[in-house]
Amino acid sequence: MTEKTATALGLLQKQLNQPLVAALEVCARCGICTEACHYYQAEPVEAHMPSMRAEELRKVYRSEYDWLSKLFPAWTRSEKLTDEKLAALAEMAFTRCTLCARCTINCPMGVDTPLLMTSLRAMATATGNAPEILEMLADAAVEKGRDPSSYLDFFLDSIKDMEKELQELTGNPKASIPVQKKGAKKLYVALAGAHTILPVAAIFDAVGEDWTLSIFEAANYGVFLGDAARAKAIAKRIVDEANALGVEEIVISECGHAYYAMRWTAPNWFGEEFPFRVRSIVDVIAEYVAHDKLKLDPTANPEPITYHDSCNLGRKGGVLEEPRLILKAVTPNFRELTPNREEAYCCGGGSGLVANPDVIDLRMLTGKPKVEQIRRSGATAVVAACENCRLQLGDLSTHYGAGFGVTAIADLVVKAMRLPGAQGTVEASMTNPEMEFEKVGK
Repeated sequence: MTEKTATALGLLQKQLNQPLVAALEVCARCGICTEACHYYQAEPVEAHMPSMRAEELRKVYRSEYDWLSKLFPAWTRSEKLTDEKLAALAEMAFTRCTLCARCTINCPMGVDTPLLMTSLRAMATATGNAPEILEMLADAAVEKGRDPSSYLDFFLDSIKDMEKELQELTGNPKASIPVQKKGAKKLYVALAGAHTILPVAAIFDAVGEDWTLSIFEAANYGVFLGDAARAKAIAKRIVDEANALGVEEIVISECGHAYYAMRWTAPNWFGEEFPFRVRSIVDVIAEYVAHDKLKLDPTANPEPITYHDSCNLGRKGGVLEEPRLILKAVTPNFRELTPNREEAYCCGGGSGLVANPDVIDLRMLTGKPKVEQIRRSGATAVVAACENCRLQLGDLSTHYGAGFGVTAIADLVVKAMRLPGAQGTVEASMTNPEMEFEKVGK
């Protein structure tokens, strides 16, 4: 046994709680998960079967914990972990599964294959087998949390410049983007870039919301690594900020994994209930729409528009009807994809794949079922409440010559508000924003 395999097996042992053991033990090998997987839909080969991917970890698990496998490994198809095997498992976990959980909700036994793949990612990360770009992004976020003063002045100057754009957009010379405002009701946590701040700021201005902008970004790349320690450290920056400001709720930008991590996973990392709510900005905007707090003109978005359910926000996060309530209020031509909601196909770019330039060919391949869905809908614009999904869908549209545009919910809402500075068609409002991972890579 090498140092790497010893580390990986030690980490596996630490992770063996009841949910993980159940996922390792209860698979009936029925194969129902196969047709649920967008990888298999795109390319029907054995390597793309969720049960087969999971079986690779089960082989290692049996070799360590099943007495019969220790005596007769050939009978049970158990397999000792080697450095070569570990590298192969890492490649599989980081590129052959987007952790979308469509296989899990279709499994009659409820086998949580994404949990198994996350466990493998943790083992890979601990042994130096994780994608370097994800490690860089996670470490950069942790460092920002350690010393915000190193960038705070630049950040505040940028926000002041952005306020001028907000005033032009809204036509309100007093419109502002508050930062570090104590006692505010909402702490809005955006992503890197004005495109996730300005539209939401305009909406908050229109309803007179009591809010403040977080000095941190919502993305949590520790989650993609399966590294609970780094993921917790990244989340802690925002938790500490919310507590220091005394806000009533944290509102997460249109980002699937960031919402799921902060809303459903972070309380487990901290072992406590937060003294504030955690919601998606989609949920907040839906509340405004439901209570007629926004004046919306749906004719501002006449194009045939459809909605892509982000796996983390929708299937795993439970935000399913809220985006539809919004879209039906901001466009007269909303069309559903089939299947949708809990059964929606993953776009193929989740779980950190869109940040990894080495897997673009695989991303384009596995995103094909999503492109076919969009084509069948006849929509010329696709809305996605997730930055990773928008980047992936934009790449897919270009790769397949599909010709559809991609935009965010907040962008459509701002257009329907008919603000003085909001002009153009849905396609014209589409952007391909410079993501944080691109900045780190430069």
